[in-house]
Amino acid sequence: MCKMNRTKGFTLVELLIVVTILGILVAMVVPRLAGRTEQARRARAAADVQGNIPLALDLFELDTGKYPTSEEGLNALRVQPPGAQNWKGPYLKQEPMDPWNRPYRYVYPGAKNPQDYDLFSLGPDGAEGTSDDIGNWEKKQS
Repeated sequence: MCKMNRTKGFTLVELLIVVTILGILVAMVVPRLAGRTEQARRARAAADVQGNIPLALDLFELDTGKYPTSEEGLNALRVQPPGAQNWKGPYLKQEPMDPWNRPYRYVYPGAKNPQDYDLFSLGPDGAEGTSDDIGNWEKKQS
């Protein structure tokens, strides 16, 4: 009688079945997560323009008695601008970049907030004045 030498392990058919099952699971899960990345980027930009950067701007204003000019921009939160008395910064460690790796836009006095400043991201398309811009003039969504 001939004894077959069987080694322990997986056959090619078993491996193909496992790979097929994993492929089916990935095909079901990926579409559900695909839109979440863009949604998370928009949420981060909204948090930055509604809370994180305005906090630094308010501290700057509290110390110096005024907000940075449009020309000084957000860089005034990192490097003391000429003539800024009582500057106690830096108020930010680095230049704030939006989730699409572009600098946030700052205008003082603002066009949309004439009594205050406009702080915004150009959004995913990178073009100013389009519907995907995310600015501090928008109401927080609950």
